[in-house]
Amino acid sequence: MERTLISEIGSLEGIVTVLGWAQEIRILKNIAFLIVRDVTGQCQVTIKGKIDGVDIPSITRESVIQVKGKIVKNSQSKSGPEILATEITVLNNSLSPLPLAPFDPVNADIETRLNNRFLDLRKREHLAIFRIKSSLMFGIREFLHSQHFIEVQTPKIVSSATEGGADLFQVQYFDQKVYLNQSPQLYKEILISSGFDRVFEVGPAFRAEKHNTVIHLNEFTSVDIEMGFSNHEDAMAMLEGAVKSAIATMQKDNPQDLSVLNVKIEKYERQFPRITFNECLTLLEKEGVMHSANVDFSPEDLRIIGSNFDGFYFITKWPSSLRPFYTMPDETDPGITNSFDLQFKDKEVTSGAQRVHDPELLRKRFAAKELNPVDFDFYLKAFEFGMPPHAGWGLGLERLTMILLGLKNIRECTIFPRDRTRLKP
Repeated sequence: MERTLISEIGSLEGIVTVLGWAQEIRILKNIAFLIVRDVTGQCQVTIKGKIDGVDIPSITRESVIQVKGKIVKNSQSKSGPEILATEITVLNNSLSPLPLAPFDPVNADIETRLNNRFLDLRKREHLAIFRIKSSLMFGIREFLHSQHFIEVQTPKIVSSATEGGADLFQVQYFDQKVYLNQSPQLYKEILISSGFDRVFEVGPAFRAEKHNTVIHLNEFTSVDIEMGFSNHEDAMAMLEGAVKSAIATMQKDNPQDLSVLNVKIEKYERQFPRITFNECLTLLEKEGVMHSANVDFSPEDLRIIGSNFDGFYFITKWPSSLRPFYTMPDETDPGITNSFDLQFKDKEVTSGAQRVHDPELLRKRFAAKELNPVDFDFYLKAFEFGMPPHAGWGLGLERLTMILLGLKNIRECTIFPRDRTRLKP
């Protein structure tokens, strides 16, 4: 279809054709004004007198229209560039009233927004979130490609738990019960044994956790890497580089979106600070909080720990009891692991570690976690014929977006969220 984007009008002259939504309609005696919006911005359409083939008063808000008209130079409009309409075609008239008015000054609650997501996402601020999220992912991909990673796709239907435990969605697969994958972890490691050397995947991950909080989802976008001939230090350096690249790309590509959201993000050039799990315990003790060495930190614990840092930081050397079976124990103390969490103040961004590459040690880790090695025979086999040392991490894209933009609910940066109660739209 013939089309001029609204963002291009300012550099043009003469006749243009604009396609978009009728955001506002104001009709006076002999003149009418339409605010028309497309993905790039909005403009004012001025209508003087009658236009053949269209009844202006019948156009409802959020109807899709085509406007042909002359650009008004030196316009006094405060609603963007102005077009003096010569032709208007209603491509699809919207029902009225709207179940959600995306441009009304009163904000709807999150449930109403999600129930009418197609309207909610028309709001400029909400569209900005997903443009920024896209740029973050592009920045991560660009960085990983520059570091010689191969992007892969692994199964999401699996026969056994990736990490052990019960947080799995069971589904019927022909005549047997299988699961939706928690992460691509086991397959990433098999690919390292295959000689891929460095791999990453962007795809859905499923956790059957019964959380109902503003920071948890049951289906999310996981960005996972695995790198051969590497340890946890290498993985942390790669994670830091990926996050910095994501932020730099967002700042370069989305200045207007960040402005719409009133978000200012620091450009991270310094190394992310590091603190060990035991050092975190010491910080908590100074605040009068006694914490077991074999229990994960609570949100309140992380608020205390995070108050010591401006932004991103690593918590390293986690106890073996708190980490999956494939996490490499520390050489000097098998009770702790070569693992890490990347935090932003009080929120976890991602976890990672060096992995066990020795098959005998891996069997011992299965036993310690009370897992049956038979359930992982396809995985163990890859370790019997030459598995290099390797490390990696898995990052939740929605969590990173939420944290950087200061959003209050992770559902705001998930187009169609899935949680304990929501399966539609």
